This record gives sequence, structure tokens and C-alpha cells, in this order.
Amino acid sequence: MKKKILALSLSMILGLSVIGCSSDSGKSADIEYTIGIAQFAEHPSLDNCREGFLEGLKEEGIVEGDNLTVEYDNAQADISQASIITDNYVSKNVSLICAIATPTAMSAYNSTMSGDIPVVYTAVSDPVEAQLADKDGTPVGNITGTSDELPVKEQLQMIRSLLPDAKKIGIIYNTSETNSVSTIATYEKLAGDYGFEIVSKGINATGDVEMAAADLVTEVDCISNLTDNTVVSALQTVLDQANKANIPVFGSEVEQVKSGCVASMGIDYYELGIQTGKMAAKILKGEASANEMKFETISEPSLYINTEAAGNLNITISDDFKSGAAEVFDSIEVSEK
Repeated sequence: MKKKILALSLSMILGLSVIGCSSDSGKSADIEYTIGIAQFAEHPSLDNCREGFLEGLKEEGIVEGDNLTVEYDNAQADISQASIITDNYVSKNVSLICAIATPTAMSAYNSTMSGDIPVVYTAVSDPVEAQLADKDGTPVGNITGTSDELPVKEQLQMIRSLLPDAKKIGIIYNTSETNSVSTIATYEKLAGDYGFEIVSKGINATGDVEMAAADLVTEVDCISNLTDNTVVSALQTVLDQANKANIPVFGSEVEQVKSGCVASMGIDYYELGIQTGKMAAKILKGEASANEMKFETISEPSLYINTEAAGNLNITISDDFKSGAAEVFDSIEVSEK
């Protein structure tokens, strides 16, 4: 029996309703789909997931403006609104819901418990902790997707390489985000192996970020940012406080590095979205069922570096270190989203 789970965070939803031939043909030709996309919050990582998801569908022949109609809603970081959005797509009897980020994935699962609408999620750091999958990756119901689990070991190795004398790493996180709580535990488990101590500050809302950051920079040698949706939405606030204290901030993915974090061992959320879109396409074409597909992850993290951010803090990054980067940015580009 399915067990209802409590929605604790953010995400994005996709519903696909078939209006044409039956899906057992295994082809998307002559079938029209309607997708509802519900995004929990506005920030570049989730935006990239959404865009990548649509690209993944496109590569499988499901194309917006051709055989695909897209409806888009943003929950504006409101968990109750996320539930309303997922319930709404269920009421429209969509063929598939895609939820971006842990909280909306949990909302979508709850909304579809009494029916047979499949759910495909993305940007869920720990599907097991969120009760969306069993320990072996098997879905708990008609739900599957992709995980953006952070490469914590590689991140710690990177920070140690760039800051050989650092002792304390600060992390700000929303105590209501299951993905962040799980990642904090991993940091605390591995930090000692690299000579670090983790100093964490829990918050409840975006408005708490400034005070937490101002307090944290007085206690640590650097900050390592998670993919915590609440904190990412206020990344510039964290960077402002850290820059005033001459404290480097390390990101968890490429967009954070573009925006001013010194470096990151992270994943490409656009590519994660593409991977998720291809999974959804298999379900829509009748090639697989969500309840049979284990969740997937991106196999290897990538190194991203921002030389302007490093230079502003007098951090020297060697050419040899740069040569291992997937991408090096020479300027800080603050997103207007």
C-alpha cells in the first residue's frame, strides 16, 4: 500500500495528456500531448532543468508547438501552492507529471496516490530519504526520475586543493528541505577525512538568509553552497556577506559559479533535464512504465571555476588546476531571473 508522504520543499511539474492515437503503438507520431510544468521557485538551476527536460522530449520526437502543448506554473517557493498545482494537473487527467525539485516531487506523488498518472521528477537530491524510492532505487509507486545528488567527496577534495589551510566550512540550509538535511549529513560524515569541520546554519525562509550568512562568515574559512532552493534563491545575499568578510563561497553547480562562487564540483542541470526528458518520453511512448524504472543520476561531476571571483579574494588558481575544468568563467554574470 502506498504511504502518503509530507511535502517539504520545492519543485516543478509536468503533465502530459494524450489526445490522439493510443500510446501502445510506441510512437509519438499522430499523438498530441499536453504538459503542465509547475516550478517551485525561480532560479537558474531549476530553469535549466525545465529547458533541458523539454529538449530531451524534443530529441525523442515530442516537440512543443508540434505535437506538444506546454502549460507552465510557478509555485513561488510556496509548498501549499505546489500541492494545488499538482492537484490541478491530476484534475485535468494529464498523462504524466514531471516534478522538478524534492518538495514538488513529494507533492506530485501525494496528488497521484489514488490514480494511475505516472510522475517523473528531477533535481531530487535523495529520492530514498524523500520516500520516493527504496534503497535499491526501486520506485515506491508509479514514480521515477533523476537525482541531483551532490558529489560531496569531490567538493571537499576541491576545497582542500584551493584552500590548504582552511579548517571550517560553513553551510546554510533550509531545515524543511529533505534534500538539504540529507546532504548536510553526508558533509558531516566525510569532512573529517579532509581535515574540515562543518558549521551549519538552519533557516526556515528566504528572509532568514541574510542574518544566517552574516553570522556564519564570522565563524568559518569558507562557505559551501548546496542546491537548497531557498538558499539558492538568495545566493547574491550570501555572496554579498561573504565578500564583505573576504570569505570564498563554493557553489554546487555551474550557474552558481557563473554568479560569483569561486568554483564547484557539480552537475549540469540542463543535461540532467535532458536525461529526465528522455525517461519521460519512454513512458509516453509506452516503452517503459515509471514503476519499473529506477531513478538515475549523472555519472560524473564536473569542475567549474570563476577566475574573477577567485581574483577578488586573492585566491590563486594554477593553470594545471584550470586544465581539469569543464568550463572556466573569467567574469561574474549575475542572473536577472
